[in-house]
Amino acid sequence: MNRNDLRRVDLNLLIVFETLMHERSVTRAAEKLFLGQPAISAALSRLRSLFDDPLFVRTGRSMEPTARASEIFGLLSPALDSISTAVSRASEFDPATSTAVFRIGLSDDVEFGLLPALLRRVRAEAPGVVIVVRRANYLLMPNLLASGEISVGVSYTDELPANAKRKTLRKSKPQLLRADSAPGKLTLDEYCARPHALVSFAGDLNGFIDEELEKVGRKRKVVLAVPQFNGLGTLLSGTDLVTIVPDYTAAALTATGGVRAEDVPEGIPARSFELSMAWRGAQDNDPAERWLRSRITMFVSDPDSLG
Repeated sequence: MNRNDLRRVDLNLLIVFETLMHERSVTRAAEKLFLGQPAISAALSRLRSLFDDPLFVRTGRSMEPTARASEIFGLLSPALDSISTAVSRASEFDPATSTAVFRIGLSDDVEFGLLPALLRRVRAEAPGVVIVVRRANYLLMPNLLASGEISVGVSYTDELPANAKRKTLRKSKPQLLRADSAPGKLTLDEYCARPHALVSFAGDLNGFIDEELEKVGRKRKVVLAVPQFNGLGTLLSGTDLVTIVPDYTAAALTATGGVRAEDVPEGIPARSFELSMAWRGAQDNDPAERWLRSRITMFVSDPDSLG
């Protein structure tokens, strides 16, 4: 196919194909693209004709791509990224008048502890924009970025899509939260004897602190696991429960009163975590996204912690 033949190719079909590759479902692709299922089915029929291949074969409740579809996807995805970049570079962004919709992924600790300051700045500079927050963590972030469901995310990240970019924003240290009035810091023995609360997205009863305690031959007893940080201070109030949270989350929780923060007990190995911002490479030079990332860097990062 030469360049002139591209005139008969509907770019919308290629977007549908990319979405089907991610979702493996006509229903989910329709929801993602805000289209009806008949429209997606019709587009798939045209795609099959265009590429002279079935592209997807139904296996149970999922649609599995053919070898030809996987080959096309490997070539098409970077090309669509390049087109997106080329178009975005031609646009301008004025935060004062923009009505852009930003879709960002945040881990629960970041949403609770760091989003409020960022949101105040965004509202002051760009009152017309819309912020859509998706819950993300190191497990969810890669797929959210790869599928385009978010353009940027802030979390403790591990593996990312090949075309994603990453910037370390801060190093956080764990702090102990308690609501009792007993004076002084808890010793390691006192800490291990207390009942513990844990914030766990997946409902696990173990966290990084258990790994650190194991290194010194200690254990703790978790009696409460909750999925989010919001309300944690209220849950601790009036109990002898203790919990370990990131330092910026501890600051947000103690600011509302009822709990106090202190360093983890001596004897537990010190450990810090790198909080990173990750974003889609295709939108690296998008003026609106660059503005948003600059504000995230300004109000979420802590340069002093990186020294």
